[in-house]
Amino acid sequence: MAQKIDQLVRDAVFADADTKSKARKEIHLEARKRSAVSSSIFPLYNAIGRGEISRRFTVPAFNIRALTYDAACALFRAAMRNEVGAFIFEIARSEIGYTEQRPAEYAACVLAAAIRENFRGPVFIQGDHFQASAKKWATEEGRSAEMKALESLIDEALAAEFYNIDIDTSTLVDLGFPTRDEQQRANYEGTAHLTKYIRAHEPKGMTVSVGGEIGEVGKYNTQPDEVRAYMSGLKRLLDGVTGISKISVQTGTSHGGVPMADGSIAQVKIDFEVLRKTTRLCRKEYGIAGSVQHGASTLPESVFNKFPESEAVEIHLATGFQNMILDAPTFPKDLKEDFREFCFAKAADERKPGETDEQFVYKTRKKALGPFKLRMWDMPAEAKQPIIDELESKFEFLMEKLGVFKTRDLVAKYVPFSTSSCRSKRRRIVKLRHTRAFAPPLRALSRNR
Repeated sequence: MAQKIDQLVRDAVFADADTKSKARKEIHLEARKRSAVSSSIFPLYNAIGRGEISRRFTVPAFNIRALTYDAACALFRAAMRNEVGAFIFEIARSEIGYTEQRPAEYAACVLAAAIRENFRGPVFIQGDHFQASAKKWATEEGRSAEMKALESLIDEALAAEFYNIDIDTSTLVDLGFPTRDEQQRANYEGTAHLTKYIRAHEPKGMTVSVGGEIGEVGKYNTQPDEVRAYMSGLKRLLDGVTGISKISVQTGTSHGGVPMADGSIAQVKIDFEVLRKTTRLCRKEYGIAGSVQHGASTLPESVFNKFPESEAVEIHLATGFQNMILDAPTFPKDLKEDFREFCFAKAADERKPGETDEQFVYKTRKKALGPFKLRMWDMPAEAKQPIIDELESKFEFLMEKLGVFKTRDLVAKYVPFSTSSCRSKRRRIVKLRHTRAFAPPLRALSRNR
């Protein structure tokens, strides 16, 4: 079966359009047959928000940008060894673009990995940072086009069985207004519209887990009155419609870390009290699970145990795994050099004044992940396997520090799956066979992240 699924997922990623579609459909059907069920984490988060779960843990959401199938296999292995049920696979709107992984491809890779590793249970796949462009939002025409693009991406994600979606309209916050409500209005209005859109299009019997964001990561730290302004405005506009289950805040980090002149990453100081205050406010006043930490994968290993201590409900991890792959001693030297040349040839317009070559390459090399995806996939075993082994160890370390070991039974209690639900989803797969869920990649909707 291993060789068969290896070939099937390769077809789902690299074959011609018709073969891709058939391979993706077969993967979804086989996953359900084996009880690897794409699911929403909403019931678990809802229970946390209601105060039913006293245990402290922070759910890791892993953005897998490269070697997706191999990395997902490693992640499932680490989870199964330690009875982990609370973990998420995710990909952001920008990552979908520059890694050339549309939702259908990403979901196929994750579910194929579940099949290969014989994982059984809920599989949480998340659309991260479905983000609005502030620049496009500046005009009425641009705003309309951007909203339609986000709605289209949501359609595509739901069809591919992404049942967890993080809306990010925090880019629209305008601190030029005098009151918090005015500052947050565009943010909560955008979140409300897209949340209603998701509710209108989610599968029958499924409540998609929707996340919101209060302050754009990389800017100033979140304040409690901002959370109240956003949540109150959102609740008012939703008018009884099921809302978000968590809220992303800014604590002092930035996506990808801040590269120094030599390419190393600057140390940052995280305000863990923001996470604690936001979570307690969210649970007490609004009944949602709590705060989410972004931009954390490049932090020192010594800080990760502090996230569950600070009651963060979820943490997003991305660039650190990319760095482990591209900076690995076994990563082929010729491929590494081709990555550098790609940056200078294709991304020169993104270089800022005063940046060293190392800073520039560090920030832009992710743009080469899509164009060189096949070469990375085909790396010889002696180059690839040590990288995957290191990733697996890192996944396991993070799961332990974040307190999600032995959460499988807890997840199963709140996110049940059954043979009947699998049959229902198989019928839905057949119904969607000609939709974007199994279609070849579409034009990328990307924004740098």
